[in-house]
Amino acid sequence: MQLTLPKEKSRYGRVFLLCFLVAAALFLPHCIADAVWGGGYFHYAGDFNDQQINFYQYANNFVKQGGTFSWATDLGSGFVNAYSFYLLGSPFFWLTLWVPSRLMPWMMVPLLCLKMALAGGGGYLWARRWVRSEDWSMVAGCLYAFSGFTVYNIFFNHFLDVVALFPYMLASLDDAVLDGKRGRFPFWVALNLVNNYFFFAGQAVFLILYFLCMLAGRAYKIGPRRFAVLAGETLLGCAMGCVLLIPAGLSLIRNPRTIDPYNGYGYLLYGNSQQYGAILYSAFLMPDAPYFRDMFQEGILKHTSMTAYLPLVGIAGGIAFCRGRRSHPFTYIMKACILCAFVPVLNSAFYALNSSYYARWYYMPVLVLCGATAYVLARPHLSEQQVPRAWRVVALVTLSAAAFALVPNTDEEGNFQLGVVDLQPRFWGIFAVSVLGVLLFWVLWKLARNRRGWAKAMLAGVLAFSFFYGTVHLSLTKYPQWGTDSDLIAETYDSVAELDELLPEDAFYRLDAYGAHSNLGLWFDKSCLQFFNSTVAPSIMEFYPEVGVTRDVNSKPDAQNYALRGLLSVRYTLVAKDSADDWDGENLSGWTLCGQTSAYDVYQNDNWVPMGFTYDFYVTKAQLDAVPEKERAQILMRALLLDEDQIETYAGLLDPLPEEELEDRTANRYAEDCADRRAGGVVEFAANRSGFTAHTNYADQELVFFSVPYDDGFTATVNGVPAVIEKVDNGLMAVLVPAGDADIEFTYHTPGLALSARISLAGVAVYGVYLLFLYRTRKRKLNAESC
Repeated sequence: MQLTLPKEKSRYGRVFLLCFLVAAALFLPHCIADAVWGGGYFHYAGDFNDQQINFYQYANNFVKQGGTFSWATDLGSGFVNAYSFYLLGSPFFWLTLWVPSRLMPWMMVPLLCLKMALAGGGGYLWARRWVRSEDWSMVAGCLYAFSGFTVYNIFFNHFLDVVALFPYMLASLDDAVLDGKRGRFPFWVALNLVNNYFFFAGQAVFLILYFLCMLAGRAYKIGPRRFAVLAGETLLGCAMGCVLLIPAGLSLIRNPRTIDPYNGYGYLLYGNSQQYGAILYSAFLMPDAPYFRDMFQEGILKHTSMTAYLPLVGIAGGIAFCRGRRSHPFTYIMKACILCAFVPVLNSAFYALNSSYYARWYYMPVLVLCGATAYVLARPHLSEQQVPRAWRVVALVTLSAAAFALVPNTDEEGNFQLGVVDLQPRFWGIFAVSVLGVLLFWVLWKLARNRRGWAKAMLAGVLAFSFFYGTVHLSLTKYPQWGTDSDLIAETYDSVAELDELLPEDAFYRLDAYGAHSNLGLWFDKSCLQFFNSTVAPSIMEFYPEVGVTRDVNSKPDAQNYALRGLLSVRYTLVAKDSADDWDGENLSGWTLCGQTSAYDVYQNDNWVPMGFTYDFYVTKAQLDAVPEKERAQILMRALLLDEDQIETYAGLLDPLPEEELEDRTANRYAEDCADRRAGGVVEFAANRSGFTAHTNYADQELVFFSVPYDDGFTATVNGVPAVIEKVDNGLMAVLVPAGDADIEFTYHTPGLALSARISLAGVAVYGVYLLFLYRTRKRKLNAESC
């Protein structure tokens, strides 16, 4: 097995340009549609609209202004921990800082094109060593750039950062082991780690699997010395890239979404048999929209990135390769990954053994599948033997999917219906495109495989079909949301100036939104109760469930949970114009229409309580637990929740809440409680990008409550003296202040960031010395050879 890199001139630039142009052509019609009918810039659906565009424009502005604490992120969160998963470590994000934040929405498509181009180029570079043909390595790169995984995850956008960068790390590993090239691998390890710690955990697992399979297939032959060097470079790369890792780890261990292990049968079997069918067909059919379920209605299917589809060739090349090269490392890798996909605990090994099902590691075996496919098609003898049989398997399995649309079935009322698919027209569209790919591949195979331009014909076919099926997928994902998102730009980008003029800046306050898009606070740079982000301060996820609000990936307090608005200092609710009737139907008291914009009716909270206030009573956890969750906010407006140690510490400062007070949870009593809290409010409160300050002037010492998420990163001083921050109300904060004038200052420092930064800087310094050593060693060797 010849594993040295080809001597031919690299065609990286050609692959990069081809992928960029095809990606641009893919997005162009939709960009035109948005410019003409959609209100402006390209918007897509779901997470792309509600997270990706918002996060990029907000983070762009936040980084330029500097700071550590983001008030616009839910109830407030540390900026680094809230956005390091999404974009903060991404080189693509940092590339956009030269663009004004207001123009960021228009940068999303060029960034996507760049990511696809880099993915294609990286796939090509990795495949060159194994395919041994420049033409077919180009095919491998383009297959990877426009695989079903890549096209599907446009929806998530930042997943493509990982898809784009991973092949370079894998190629540098091959270079290090097979060619003894030192110095490259640590750089790509560091870049992939800092880009996304969550995906890097899966990459580490895959690299170990890849390495072991390469050893088993005798492609890697590595002695103790080279292994030691490789281990050292791995550690060096991890050290350089860990700048965001320790802060993220400290936050994630307190996040309930990350601690969800399997139990019993869950390790070995998926809870629904349809999951197995979905995994199987994900390699044969082009992907549906991430938020739809077509063939399978049960199991965990939506938003999981479950697709291993390759345009035009499908999985035929992979099957042919496994049958024709049974002892090749690629065969071992693909078979091992198939096993991982079908066994829950192995699948979850790519996500720290979390039981939440995702298939967001598929891009790694997909890259190997692309290389295997190009390898087979580049070798006439092998392909003549194996491709026809593999194609028949692919054709049979693909055609078998039609049974799901034709099997007899009954609806919920017992009436006969045909098929079990969610929507017949959509299913048949996906089915037809997938079958067309199978047929076109066979036609190309029959007509061109023995001709000189076979590789070029295949490349053209892959790119053309990628454009076609990609257009179908984007349309299936985007246009069902066209009506829902028709007012996206009006409610976000276009509303910034209008709301800046309407809403006062005389004091700190929060917003709420009704019937509007998520994450409005990021556009208006204000805390908003309706927020969609998975990595906010963990105490937010602790607080909300205790007051009747489900908090998983987003915060969406129900409008009827009205007392939360007073507790959390909500001053205005933005009611989308098309939801005005629904708002009226809520029949809520305590709200007054105070203004209108093009997109919103703006209501003022008559019971607004400014940030920072005191209490006369405390309530115990046992007392609060006896109150229905959705009515606990009424009690928390009347009494501060303290634990036993805090009750003992502040004995005499607050009185215990009488039991009969727990029963009085009316709207009128809530209004009275809000008035009492306003009377006990701080003199002044000011938020800043590193925390907040407040000024008080009470007759006696008081425990002052702030509806800010508790975080270990906060330190507090009162009159310049360090003060103890109390965690109250299941996740919010309070501090003791003395009588008379008192100045309070809360400062946020990202926990672990200083340590991470020092480790990374030390790693970079060592890496610089290492590169200098390698340079001098190489130079001495060249001088010796020239003598």
